[in-house]
Amino acid sequence: MGKREQIRKDRAAAATVAEQLAALDSLSVGELVEKYREVFGAPTRTRNRSYLRKKVGWRIQELAEGGLSPRALAKIEELAPLAPVRWRSTQPSPGPAVAVVASPRPDVSRDPRLPPPGALLVRVHNGVEHRVTVLADGFEYQGERYQTLSHLARVIAGTPWNGFLFFGLKRRARAEAQP
Repeated sequence: MGKREQIRKDRAAAATVAEQLAALDSLSVGELVEKYREVFGAPTRTRNRSYLRKKVGWRIQELAEGGLSPRALAKIEELAPLAPVRWRSTQPSPGPAVAVVASPRPDVSRDPRLPPPGALLVRVHNGVEHRVTVLADGFEYQGERYQTLSHLARVIAGTPWNGFLFFGLKRRARAEAQP
């Protein structure tokens, strides 16, 4: 295919996207709900016309242009491991996850925020996946044992971290409003 043919093809595709976006303004709420199901492959619970028009328009453009770059998706993973799934890549990503292994009886001397021994904590930091095994008396990472999650998080990140926050076992508490 020649360069001119490719330019014509690109212009035609852009015109088609522009036409689809313009057509959204004339659709009813019911038609937008159907269009949402068509482009996302899943139903929506909202009936907000403005929201549906924006979401469907965004998805039409994403399908035509390719969506977020891999670099942007990687940055989202790094900054917000618990970000909404719609911002993440469609490729399977381990993300912060806890694989829980059944324990015969709970140990009351352990911190209740910790998963049971044998569980695997997975954290992607700076594009590298880190796997930590929970032990009865600490944690194992790359063949070495650590007493606390915070020490382990500092080893991985190179800066002080709350271990529970770093591995997604606890979320930051919102600051209460001051009177």
